[in-house]
Amino acid sequence: MKNDDLKSSRKSAIVTGASRGIGEAIAERLAKEGYDLTLVCSETVSELKKVSKHLEKEYGIRCTPIRADVSDSKAAAQVFEADPEPDILINNAGISYIGLLQDMTDEEWRRVIDVNLTGAFYMCRNAISPMLRRGSGSIINISSVWGEKGASMEVAYSASKGGLNAFTKALARELAPSGIPVNAVSCGVIDTRMNEMFSAEELDAIREEIPEGRMGRAEEVAELVWRVLQSPSYMTGQIITLDGGWT
Repeated sequence: MKNDDLKSSRKSAIVTGASRGIGEAIAERLAKEGYDLTLVCSETVSELKKVSKHLEKEYGIRCTPIRADVSDSKAAAQVFEADPEPDILINNAGISYIGLLQDMTDEEWRRVIDVNLTGAFYMCRNAISPMLRRGSGSIINISSVWGEKGASMEVAYSASKGGLNAFTKALARELAPSGIPVNAVSCGVIDTRMNEMFSAEELDAIREEIPEGRMGRAEEVAELVWRVLQSPSYMTGQIITLDGGWT
């Protein structure tokens, strides 16, 4: 088989927020399965390039790193110039805000909602048409338990993830007749750099509240994502929680 034929025969995936943490772990899990990847981040480009080089060298797949702010409609559309027909879309890009709601500025509120929720809309809107033409595909949104329970001092983040859960369920209904599943993985406290804002005492208190007595690992999220991708298309519109029994 020619090299060009090999590339066209391989499946591909787009992963946002892929320079580190959960996104990086998901990218590696997909690379292990032979997927060509388009990896996206908005700021930590040097880290994204390192991840891409590592995955290409380790797994022999094709990996394209792209700097793009998914909350920008044009930037999100440009991601699909690198891979116009992805088999899988993983919406993982997300930011948080810790603080009292009354202290939050208009810009801070909009930024959280735009990245965490509107970004998923832009990415899905671009992915759906090629998936429909091909008659296959899968979308997974990375959500949070705060989208179901709500968190004090994280109102905007909770609202964005609650919206993402509703978005997931509604889009799943829309795409179910075409056999394209849309699901979300709702994470508890995962051991990533996002938790650097907490003190050691605060992290200890969080661990004490989790029945398993520990934070989750990004690799565990990635493994669950892969298992969801392997599920029948009849499993769609689900918000699957991974939190060590916390909620």
